[in-house]
Amino acid sequence: MQPIPTGSFVWHDLVTPRTQDAAAFYSELAHWDVRPWEHDEADYTLFALDDELLGGAGSPRAAHDAAPHWVPYVYVYDVDACLRQAAKLGGRTRRGPVEVPNVGCWALIADPLGAEIGMFEPSALPPHQSAAPRAGEFSWHELNTVDYAVAFEFYKPLFQWERIAEHDMGAMGTYFMFGQRGRTYGGMFNGIRAGETPSWLSYVRVDDVRAAVQVAERLGGKIKRGPMEVPGGDWVAQVEDPLGASFALHAPRA
Repeated sequence: MQPIPTGSFVWHDLVTPRTQDAAAFYSELAHWDVRPWEHDEADYTLFALDDELLGGAGSPRAAHDAAPHWVPYVYVYDVDACLRQAAKLGGRTRRGPVEVPNVGCWALIADPLGAEIGMFEPSALPPHQSAAPRAGEFSWHELNTVDYAVAFEFYKPLFQWERIAEHDMGAMGTYFMFGQRGRTYGGMFNGIRAGETPSWLSYVRVDDVRAAVQVAERLGGKIKRGPMEVPGGDWVAQVEDPLGASFALHAPRA
């Protein structure tokens, strides 16, 4: 176990019109515990795994939030300073900074190409992280954009991310993998189609992707892609929950 460094993904926020319906779906699929939010915002539900908070679900706060979606949050030391840096790098502030007593400060930004991502400055130091994500934890984060090289030049100084590797996908182009200190956080690639906006996709670790896909479908989810094996032997599937938010399932090579 080692301390979580700044630049790590530490929270995942689900924007959805019906938080309780969403909670019922994910609690059965990912075996998350559902907890009420005890602060001012009543319509917010927390997700936890073995007493470790992973994220939460809340109703849309603004018109551009109307479509259900997940937003990953990155741990930063100083939200205000990072917002100033993001602006200098070509990013835009979507919301915040917002201070939550005894919890921390957060903000939502858009990178120069339009993908939204959050930053979180906790009141207390984040917990230690294990060597590899457990089943039920978020294990991979993927940016689908129009120019991953431009996107990485934004995120590299902002979150201290590093290039880990690049994979040639043939006609689909290059898959660029990033992380910190030798640990891979996810990937970036140029896969935007006409009319789409660059976005982040968060992956949930499961023991068996094919079995999890069957559960997702039984609960009203839609399979958008997969299940499929990716280079290296891992299995993935992209899913849309019953309310329309996209996420992915991930199982490492056996």
